[in-house]
Amino acid sequence: MHDTRFRTMLLDDVKLFFREAGDRSLPTLLLLHGLPASSHMFRDLLGRMKNRFHLLAPDYPGFGNSEACNPQGFEYTFDRLSVVIERFLDALGIQRMSLYMHGGGLPVGMRIAGRHPDRITALIIQNGNCYEDGFAAATKPLFDFWYNRTPETEAAVRRFITREGIIWQYVDGVRDRERISPDGWMLDSAVSSQPGNGRAQLDLLYDYRKNLELYPQWQTFLREHQPPTLVLWGRNDPIYSPEGALAYHRDLNDVEFHLLDSGHFALEDCGYEIAQHVVSFLERVHEHSRDAIADVSRADLSML
Repeated sequence: MHDTRFRTMLLDDVKLFFREAGDRSLPTLLLLHGLPASSHMFRDLLGRMKNRFHLLAPDYPGFGNSEACNPQGFEYTFDRLSVVIERFLDALGIQRMSLYMHGGGLPVGMRIAGRHPDRITALIIQNGNCYEDGFAAATKPLFDFWYNRTPETEAAVRRFITREGIIWQYVDGVRDRERISPDGWMLDSAVSSQPGNGRAQLDLLYDYRKNLELYPQWQTFLREHQPPTLVLWGRNDPIYSPEGALAYHRDLNDVEFHLLDSGHFALEDCGYEIAQHVVSFLERVHEHSRDAIADVSRADLSML
């Protein structure tokens, strides 16, 4: 009954694919993939955690096994993706959850958290930026693209979503390339090469500039709401540097750090280690919540 299920949901005439594992009576963890990936990146994590948590890993429209949308009729922005995922959660009746956000999944999750802070139990951040400190040198073409979108700057960014660019994201900074399965980059490359998807991903990469404008708001959210947070970071990531991980210390009191000897897709070679950290962290968070509820209940009883 806890095996992973591979499901689809129709939202606004778009077939959204998602993976679901674990019993729905267990605490929910929503796993948000980055660019140009899909829920496939969480395949092993779901298998390792399905007996302890209820796990949901959707593919955004145009990613993985979800249906692609015509960029002329579907606005590929992080705002729009966050609305789609929020509607997905509402359709499933999910009112309370923790968020696991990787890379470009962080802007999706933080928008949802900002709109509904009461629904967020905890945050798990894997190589996802809330601070400009975290951009590595390899992202310079992105900044050039954001400041001045021209055919030349677009061509430089387009390399990130070519087959060679996707392989680079998977293998740069890992300890042993032979431990990295090619399945992930083969799937991402195949999806990115479908008609219209390259344009959609470029639109999202261009829209990423708006996330930087929201960094101060997200930092304020962290300071004011203080969600328990686990930061997992491939310290050799060529896209997001470790400075981005350590910056979370500025705004969070309850934050746990693990810098891993890996790259951007650290789940590919540190999956077992990451699963151990996530399980330990979430069990601590939920145990604390149960203790708090018990304390409130005892206080209520004492008033009778």
